[in-house]
Amino acid sequence: MTVTPQSHQHPVYVIGGGPGGLAVAAALRARGVRAVVLEKSDAVGQSWRHHYDRLRLHTTRRLSSLPGLTMPRSFGRWPARADVVRYLERYAEFHDLEIVTGVEVTRIEREHEGTGAGADHGGDGAGSGPGGWVLHATGGRRLVGSAVVVATGYNHTPRLPDWPGLDAYTGAHGRELVHAGTYRNPKPYAGRDVLVVGAGNTGAEIAADLADGGAARVRLAVRTPPYICRRSTLGWPTQRSGILVRRLPVALVDRLTGLLGRFLTADLSAYGLPRPEGGLYSRVLQGAVPVQDVGLVAAVRAGTVEPVPAVASFDGPDVVLADGTRLTPDAVIAATGYRRALEPLVGHLGVLDERGRPAVRGARCAREAPGLYFTGFTNPISGMFREMAIDAERIARRVARRVPAAKLP
Repeated sequence: MTVTPQSHQHPVYVIGGGPGGLAVAAALRARGVRAVVLEKSDAVGQSWRHHYDRLRLHTTRRLSSLPGLTMPRSFGRWPARADVVRYLERYAEFHDLEIVTGVEVTRIEREHEGTGAGADHGGDGAGSGPGGWVLHATGGRRLVGSAVVVATGYNHTPRLPDWPGLDAYTGAHGRELVHAGTYRNPKPYAGRDVLVVGAGNTGAEIAADLADGGAARVRLAVRTPPYICRRSTLGWPTQRSGILVRRLPVALVDRLTGLLGRFLTADLSAYGLPRPEGGLYSRVLQGAVPVQDVGLVAAVRAGTVEPVPAVASFDGPDVVLADGTRLTPDAVIAATGYRRALEPLVGHLGVLDERGRPAVRGARCAREAPGLYFTGFTNPISGMFREMAIDAERIARRVARRVPAAKLP
């Protein structure tokens, strides 16, 4: 039974109103813990509102629901972007979550004993004991919480490689270069020559979308050839395979996928896209998640998407590829990933690894930062929504047990 939160307790602050943050807040509320979600935009699920129109979850509806509310069957097996947004809105309403929009947290610090007086506690009016957290936010806010969950998202800040000549290319030659985060649909590119840079799931899907949507020519610049898997095989979703093998030894999974490679993954080597090197699961642990095929294989085989070598630099109006080839596309769409951008928020706490990602995630806390949790900062083959749902329950259990200041009487 859900316990109605009371306002006199120190809240747990959840930073980010995406699926990870909402899931944690709902799981905490179900345990009688007051959780306040701080979202810098004006609505929940903001990143999903800005993804490209064609996007669907690569994980099944049944395995993508968050705690306490299943996705409706009307979404189909692979929920669309717009359906995910509607689900997140409904999720926040269904669980009656306490969400404050328009507030961006810029820094998190440990609260030391005796520093709680005079702090803004989000309206609860209570003093703070030792061991809490102080959040510095927009408008000069200074919020004190008994615990903090950071759920600002895996795809936070668009990243562009430091290509030689990039500044001059975009500034003086009238060529269009945008990050994939701004791409919505192929209409603006109809009849144009487009180079998509990056062969991850986003780049692969945008390239196929452009080819289907009337672009005159579509080339896909590939630095590291990816494993390309069917989204499902004979009705069996690849996600379920990812769940089954996730706890197995890496070498064993690499060997199994190698033996079954022709059946599980596409071979486009005859079309200019070499077979990937290294084991599939080893690559996953290095951050290279297999591409779920939603049209790229057919487009490459049909010649409507042409694989080309990686971009090496820009020279005047030209894009120079790794093999020395020069291209002059009308537009370049860089599907080159995102940064977590956690350094200003928590970089001073010693909780990030050398790549700027949380060193400890889920229900575990870094020794230096008890009561500080991170969720949604991995891209597992078992499904991000599924793992965030699991994280949410585990974090909520840990907080309810270990943070008495947040627990309701």
